[in-house]
Amino acid sequence: MKKVHTLFIITSLVCALFVGCKKSSKANVDPARLQEVVVYTYDSFCGEWGSGPEIARLFEEKTGIKVNFIDCGDGVQILSKALIEKADPYADVLLGLDNNLTDKAVESGVFESFKPSNADVLAVGLEDALGGNWLMTPYDYSPFAIIWNSLSGLEAPTCLEDLTKDIYKKKLILMDARTSTPGLGFETWVNKVYGDKAADYMKRLEPSILTMAPGWSVGYGMFTDGEAPLVISYTTSPAYHIEYGEGDQYKALTFSDGHVMQVEGAGLVKGAKNPEGAKKFIEFLISEEAQNVIPTTQWMYPSNAKVVLPACYDTIEMPEILK
Repeated sequence: MKKVHTLFIITSLVCALFVGCKKSSKANVDPARLQEVVVYTYDSFCGEWGSGPEIARLFEEKTGIKVNFIDCGDGVQILSKALIEKADPYADVLLGLDNNLTDKAVESGVFESFKPSNADVLAVGLEDALGGNWLMTPYDYSPFAIIWNSLSGLEAPTCLEDLTKDIYKKKLILMDARTSTPGLGFETWVNKVYGDKAADYMKRLEPSILTMAPGWSVGYGMFTDGEAPLVISYTTSPAYHIEYGEGDQYKALTFSDGHVMQVEGAGLVKGAKNPEGAKKFIEFLISEEAQNVIPTTQWMYPSNAKVVLPACYDTIEMPEILK
C-alpha cells in the first residue's frame, strides 16, 4: 500500500508539474503581443509605395490588430532568417516567398499548413503553383519578362538567345538568384528553356550582364535611372509607368521561348507567438478589400479573382507560360 501511495503521489506531482508548465507557458505570452502580427517581408512590399502600409492600415481598422512589417530583403532572405529563428520564431507570417521556393519551404519546416476560410476567392490554379499544401496562400502573380526601354535606340531582343549577342554587351540588369525571387525566376526560366545546357547559356550571357543586383528594387531602380536598357521584371511592370503618366516607353517583351510565372504567397509560421492574428491577416490579405490595393502598389495581378483591374492594365498581355 505504501508503494502504491508513493507512486500515486509521484504521479500526481508530475501531472501537476506538467499542467503548471502549460499554464506558465501561456502566462509568458505578453498580452500586447496578441494585438500585433509580425510579418517578415521584402522592401518593395512594406516600403512607402508598396502594398504593405495601406493593407496594414485597413487590417488594423477592421480587427484592431497592428501589423509590424520587417524588411528582410527578398524572398530567399526571408526564408533564411526564418530558418535561423526556427527554434524560437519571432515572425507570425512570412510574406514574399514564391512558387520557385516551394520545395525549400517544405524542407525548411518553418511553415504550418493553414487554408483560409475564404480560399474560394482565389483564381484557379494559384494554390497548386505553391504546392497545393496550404503552407503558403497566394496573394499576387505575374509572368517574368525582360523590360526594354524603347527610347534607348537598342533593338529589342525576341528570345533568351538574342540576349547573348554582342549588341547587348553590358545592357542587361539581372538579380542575384541567391537573394532575389526575380533572380531565381530568371534562373528557372533559363533552366526550362535550355535544360542541361543552362550553365553553358549563362556563361555565354555573362558579357551582356551589367550587374547582378541583390534584389528587384535595386535592379529596377538602376534600369529606370538609365544605367541599362534591359532588366528582368514582370509583364505587368509597364502598368506602373502608364498609371503615372510616364508613357509606354518601357515595354514588357514577349519572347518566342515562352515565359515562367511567379506566384507569391504568405504563410503561417510554425510556433508563431500570435497564430490567431496571423490567420486573420492571411485571410484579410486575400479579401477584396486588401486585394484592391495590389494592382497599383505591387504592380502584379491580384490573386482574388473578383478584383477588377484598373485601366493601366488594359494593354498588358499574358504571354505563353511554360509548364
